[in-house]
Amino acid sequence: MHDELIAQAQAWLTEDPDPDTRAELARLIEAGDHAELAARFGGTLQFGTAGLRGELGAGPLRMNRTVVIRAAAGLAAYLKKQGHDNGLVVIGYDARYKSRDFALDTAAVMTGAGLRAAILPRPLPTPVLAFAIRHLGAVAGVEVTASHNPPRDNGYKVYLGDGSQIVPPADVDIAAEIAAVPSLTAVRRPTEGWDTLDDSVLDAYLARTDAVLAEGSPRTARTVYTAMHGVGKDVLLAAFARAGFPEPVLVTEQADPDPDFPTVAFPNPEEPGAMDLAFAKAREASPDLIVANDPDADRCAVAVPDGGDWRMLRGDEVGALLAAHLVRRGATGTFAESIVSSSLLGRIAEKAGLRHVETLTGFKWIARAEGLRYGYEEALGYCVDPDGVRDKDGITAALLVTELASQLKEEGRTLLDLLDDLAVEHGLHATDQLSVRVEDLSLITAAMTRLREQPPTELAGLPITRTEDLTQGSETLPPTDGLRYTLEGARVIVRPSGTEPKLKCYLEVVVPVAERAGLPEARAKATDVLESIKRDLSAVAGI
Repeated sequence: MHDELIAQAQAWLTEDPDPDTRAELARLIEAGDHAELAARFGGTLQFGTAGLRGELGAGPLRMNRTVVIRAAAGLAAYLKKQGHDNGLVVIGYDARYKSRDFALDTAAVMTGAGLRAAILPRPLPTPVLAFAIRHLGAVAGVEVTASHNPPRDNGYKVYLGDGSQIVPPADVDIAAEIAAVPSLTAVRRPTEGWDTLDDSVLDAYLARTDAVLAEGSPRTARTVYTAMHGVGKDVLLAAFARAGFPEPVLVTEQADPDPDFPTVAFPNPEEPGAMDLAFAKAREASPDLIVANDPDADRCAVAVPDGGDWRMLRGDEVGALLAAHLVRRGATGTFAESIVSSSLLGRIAEKAGLRHVETLTGFKWIARAEGLRYGYEEALGYCVDPDGVRDKDGITAALLVTELASQLKEEGRTLLDLLDDLAVEHGLHATDQLSVRVEDLSLITAAMTRLREQPPTELAGLPITRTEDLTQGSETLPPTDGLRYTLEGARVIVRPSGTEPKLKCYLEVVVPVAERAGLPEARAKATDVLESIKRDLSAVAGI
């Protein structure tokens, strides 16, 4: 077994084009570190609907130039089989370690395969890449990013010519082409022949952001902004300046790209502590709201003053606020959300006479809703300009929520006042999440098996009126690994994360509210029920 591992590692070493990972692997071979070699050579990083994502390092179970070159070769072969022999592939990248290398490798592979390749001029937000695909008439796009994953990770996200991320069966077909790549020596990689784009694509994206706002709307709300050590700052500041908003006050410690993400444990606004510096800056600057992007700026977080300090709004709260704002502005079309997001969107759409659609989690599904006008998911993702960007976009979402805050400010009101209005009108929709990060993925499999074999009959004393195993699929949803429980006045969905080693449980409680005076009591009740559901769910799932 050990001999086989060493032989695999040595074969990899002879092909590896990267001096960094070659040196790393040579050290492991020399040290005879069989445990670490087994962790890297015990399989291959699987290409799926999120593309690739994993820890940087040598070997087939890590993100590295060898894995990326093979992925690019498989994608090129797939595109040619789809009849895109001379098609354009546009490539973007963030500021993580190796991102530019992976982008250049992709451009070289596409050029070598006879496709045309164009690379964005520097690290830019993922939404700019998603925009560029449609703007340039590309047949596919690649974004090198691990979004809000830890610093040691990187990833490879694939879009097709409609500007949406891949969905089945494209992922399976591309994975088959990757598996069929015989060796790196068989992949042509010229040293030139692709285009490096200038700023005209970014200028076109920024011109498009203007369309998100209503002509003549108030632009007075003051913001504190953090880019979370990512690539959002310059583009967001340019968009805000074009729109005529006050210049955001920056969280300077997190303003510029830094692949080490030194001030946060996880560079995700949802993670505990990630927003602490933004809160501190807001206490100094007293803005109307805080806006945060994740490192590739496709997500947008919002925090507001509440009871003398600052509170992060949940993704579901921002999702409802933006929907209400668009309805008030007379938006028409389909409002879409993922099944794990709040049912409040459906209530808002129904009252406005608009079509409402639920999809599987991920913008690859939301973006495909027919007639989409607005889509969101609870993980801080909002698509407010689907004709421009068929994906979540943290820049345009920030513009729209700041316009809403400005409008409310002119009326002497706040985002929290509007949330109260929505609760009185549609019932208080309180959401929460039970999220368990694991080192051992088998714990997630075991929890899902336990829930399927011994399904709960009640949670928090509420009888479960319906249990759905989402692997069965339905008329409206393709199959996915998950369970959905409908309770009296509540809903629970349990699923493994698609991008991180986490089991995620999404909870929602709906409490009717007759008038504003009843809101504190309704909130207290909702909090109690959510905590009880979490406790009971942890027990039955064994997590």
